[in-house]
Amino acid sequence: MNSSDSADGRYDLIVVGGGSGGLAGAFRAAEYGARVALLEPGALGGTCVNVGCVPKKAMWLAADIAGKLRMAQSLGFGLHADPQRPCALDWPTFIVHRQRYIANIHDSYRRRLDASGIAVLPMRAQLVDANTVECENGARLSAARILLATGGRPLRPDIPGAGLGAVSDDFFQWCAAPARVAIVGAGYIAVELAGVLQALGSQVELFARGARLLDGFDAELTAQLAEDYRQNGVRLHFGHAVAALEGEPGRVRLRGADGSLSEAFDQVVFATGRRPNSAGLGLERIGVATDARGHIAVDELNATNVAGIDAVGDVTADPQLTPVAIAAARRLMDRVFGGRDGRLSRQDIPSVVFSHPPIGKVGLSEDEARARYGDERHGDNLHIYRAGFRPMLYALAESPQRSLFKLICVGQERRVVGIHLLGEAADEILQGFAVALKRGITLDDLRDTVAIHPTSAEEVVLMR
Repeated sequence: MNSSDSADGRYDLIVVGGGSGGLAGAFRAAEYGARVALLEPGALGGTCVNVGCVPKKAMWLAADIAGKLRMAQSLGFGLHADPQRPCALDWPTFIVHRQRYIANIHDSYRRRLDASGIAVLPMRAQLVDANTVECENGARLSAARILLATGGRPLRPDIPGAGLGAVSDDFFQWCAAPARVAIVGAGYIAVELAGVLQALGSQVELFARGARLLDGFDAELTAQLAEDYRQNGVRLHFGHAVAALEGEPGRVRLRGADGSLSEAFDQVVFATGRRPNSAGLGLERIGVATDARGHIAVDELNATNVAGIDAVGDVTADPQLTPVAIAAARRLMDRVFGGRDGRLSRQDIPSVVFSHPPIGKVGLSEDEARARYGDERHGDNLHIYRAGFRPMLYALAESPQRSLFKLICVGQERRVVGIHLLGEAADEILQGFAVALKRGITLDDLRDTVAIHPTSAEEVVLMR
C-alpha cells in the first residue's frame, strides 16, 4: 500500500483491476475527494499498456517504417541495406525502445496514484458481500462502492494440439520475425498481427473460418483490405476451420475440419477471441449476474444487478476498446461522486483496426443502414458515396495498394450516418469526422468545406 492507506480498511471506492478502466475510475473518483483503494496483482495499465494497444501500435509503427523504407528504395533513396534482407528490423534493439516507453507509462501511473492519494495493493481480491472484498493475504477492505475492471485474456481454442500454438500475448515476447507464420482468425487481432509480421519479414498465412475479414466492418472495405493484403504477400484462406494442430514446436501443421493438412509453420498464432476475467471474483457468492460467455452483466450506467457494484471494460460485454472503458469509468464516477448525470453513449463509437493500411469506421455500415433505412417503406432514403484511389506516395512508388472511403447518408438532407475509411492515415483522419457525425453533419456540410490538397482526407469532402 502507499502512504494514503485507510487505517481501518474503509474506503469510498474499491477498484478491482488496474487496467485502463480501473485506473480511469480510480483517478476520477479521487478528483472528487473519494478515498480509493486499487487492487492489481500485475503490471499497471492492463492489456492495453502491456500486451495490447501500446506495444501493438509500436510494432505497427515499426512495420510501417519498414514498408516506407522499401518504397523509399524504389523511389531512388540509397539506403545501403543488406541486399539479402533489405530494411530488416533489429528486433531486440526496437524492443528496448518499446519497453522503455511502456516503463515510462508505468512510472507515470505510479506518480499519479501517489499524488492522488490512492492506496495501491498488488494482489488479487474476491467479493465477500456488496461492500467488502477479501485480499489474497486475508485482509478485508470495505467501501460503499466497488468497481470491477479485471479485463479479459486471449482465448485458446479447445482443439487437439492447441498447446503448439501461441496467443496474442505471446507475440510480445518474440525477439524476431519467424520465417513462416500461420494466424488463425479474422478479427482485428488476427488482421493486425498478419500485417505487422508480413511487413517485418515473415511469410504470413491467415486461416479464417468465415468468408471475410473483420465482421463488424463494412464488407466492401474489408474486401479491398483483403486485396491489399494479398498484394503485400499475405496468403488468405477463407472458409477454413482449423480442427487441430500437429507436429512439434517450430514445425507445426494445421489440420482442417475437412481433413486437409497445411505445410509446416515456425509459429501458429490463435487470434480466435478473448474471454473476460470474471472467474475467481466471487460473483456467484453474492449473485452478480453474468452472461453465457462470462461477461459481467451491466446496464447502460455500468451498474450490475447488485446495488453498489459496477463494472467497466472488457470484463463486460461493452465494445472491447480502451477508450470505451475509460469513458465509461469516468462517467460512472462523475455520477457517483460528482453528482453529475454521467453516462456513456454507446451509439456511433469510432473504431480503427491497425491493419496495413488502417481501416476505421463510425456509425452504420452499408448493410446495417439498408436494414434500417433501405426497405420499400423508405424508397430511395439511403444514399451511398464512395471514393477509391491510390494515395500519392503509393502512386509515386507504383505500389498497387489502394484506399477506399465510403459515406452512408439518409433522407432528403443526406444526413451522414456512417463513415468508413480504408487507407493511409485513416486512423488519424477518422477522429475529427467522428465528431462531425455525432453532431449530425450532412453531405452538404462536407461539400461546403474547402478541401486540403493534396491529401487523402480531402476525399471525404469531395465525394459526389
